[in-house]
Amino acid sequence: MTEFIPPGTRYIDLPSPFPMRRGGALHGARMAFETWGTLNAARDNAILIVTGLSPDAHAAANEANPAAGWWEAMVGPGKAIDTDRWHVICVNSLGSCKGSTGPASVDPATGQPYRLGFPELSVEDGANAAAHVVRALGIHRLACVIGNSMGGMTALALLAMHPGIARSHINISGAARALPFSIAIRSLQREAIRLDPNWNGGDYTEERYPESGMRMARKLGVITYRSALEWDGRFGRVRLDSDRADDEPFGLEFEVESYLEGHARRFVRRFDPNSYLYLSRSMDWFDMGDFCPGGCGRGEGPSSDDDARAALACIKLEKALAIGVHTDILFPLQQQEEIAEGLRAGGTDARFLPLPSPQGHDAFLVDFERFSPAVGGFLADI
Repeated sequence: MTEFIPPGTRYIDLPSPFPMRRGGALHGARMAFETWGTLNAARDNAILIVTGLSPDAHAAANEANPAAGWWEAMVGPGKAIDTDRWHVICVNSLGSCKGSTGPASVDPATGQPYRLGFPELSVEDGANAAAHVVRALGIHRLACVIGNSMGGMTALALLAMHPGIARSHINISGAARALPFSIAIRSLQREAIRLDPNWNGGDYTEERYPESGMRMARKLGVITYRSALEWDGRFGRVRLDSDRADDEPFGLEFEVESYLEGHARRFVRRFDPNSYLYLSRSMDWFDMGDFCPGGCGRGEGPSSDDDARAALACIKLEKALAIGVHTDILFPLQQQEEIAEGLRAGGTDARFLPLPSPQGHDAFLVDFERFSPAVGGFLADI
């Protein structure tokens, strides 16, 4: 059980106890975050970034940690999220293993890692924790909250549960609730981890780590993060050189197999398996329909598309932008269009922007020629 915390990470303690939406509470919990730029005297130039499942709070280089961050091309002086103008905050998700309290953290009641003793985690818990960070920093209203992937879900929950916390919102490849295809993929990922004998009911060690299960989970994820168009253009049917081929029966034979294997091996020892399980399941559970007027849904039965749209319409913002990618199979375009339409129905000046990137769900991490003008243009007008 290991936490993987970047140098320069800062922390804010959560209230103790910190109640969890599905029951239980955390004691002595904390949130990891980093900042860039200067908060102005009016404290109204702050932008909050909430992330997908695996990133840490280190979105870009800063004085405390000069290493390049996971969104280095987007955050910084003169970039789309211009730190000469904006004070940018990025939080690591509650439940992660990269600084914020999660299953790999020590439970103060036992002195041992929480493991599966960690309370059931929801996207809403992550949103409440992020809201606490914002307020602890003395910020009453954000200029914008930006959410990518799972962070798009967290951002919507934040806006629904904390009215007035932000003037505007950018939702990037997010969703108001998970589609069956996405749930199915994540279910298989979790099953791969749980069926690894070394997972041992969540009670694994560094020496007996569920590497095979995590490798399979990561490979499944990477396959859905990119598009068939990119796989074809990048790898085709190119085979490995003879000195790189796997001589095991049915071993690695194609370049694309080698890429997936290398990507998975770089990930598995850098992320806690139990944290992966908790965060993955939180996305499947999330449903904006639970927030619809009159309390429809509320976890007592399935909500409808109308419920989700009604909940979105209750969010009050000045402006919003929902960005999606044509080739995204994990969070497909209709989900971002639904977000824009729902927010617009409530009076928000909301726009839907479909981008023709060939790079699938992960396009916001790599296709900066398209995403930088979209994000930068929106922020220039708020």
